[in-house]
Amino acid sequence: MATSISLVDVPKVRVTLTVNGERQSLLVHPMARLLDVIRQELALTGTKEGCGEGECGACSVFLNGDLVNSCLVPILQVDGAELVTIEGISRDARWQRLQQSFVMHGGAQCGICTPGMILAAVNLLQRIPNPLEADIRQFLAGNLCRCTGYVKILDAVTQAAKAMTDES
Repeated sequence: MATSISLVDVPKVRVTLTVNGERQSLLVHPMARLLDVIRQELALTGTKEGCGEGECGACSVFLNGDLVNSCLVPILQVDGAELVTIEGISRDARWQRLQQSFVMHGGAQCGICTPGMILAAVNLLQRIPNPLEADIRQFLAGNLCRCTGYVKILDAVTQAAKAMTDES
């Protein structure tokens, strides 16, 4: 007869990582998703769960500099890692123009996709400061929006990129 083990029976493990520049040491379930740890243990609720399957991009974060869907990352894979969430981006003066542009152009409506869209746009603008529309579409392709029809988001990223380039 097989016995089943519930998560309550699994001992927690210590995971240490740097979150938005601050060192964190957490005691968590070993199979917890990074998304759940971000929202529940760290109380950083800007990262959203849209689908839980890595299809929508709402839960995007930077993990060691790479944009990832946090709903697909087991917490054990981030021990010792550097994590940047939307809260970390919002504290960075370099990206305030981008966030303001989303508001000005109506690119942030219900708010579920917005954190992931902004992180995808940051990922783009770090690599291509003066992107073409095709570049923007390519970098935002992993993010789904159900409200704006994408035009407002494209306009927001285009305007922010231009303003940021003009300021440099």
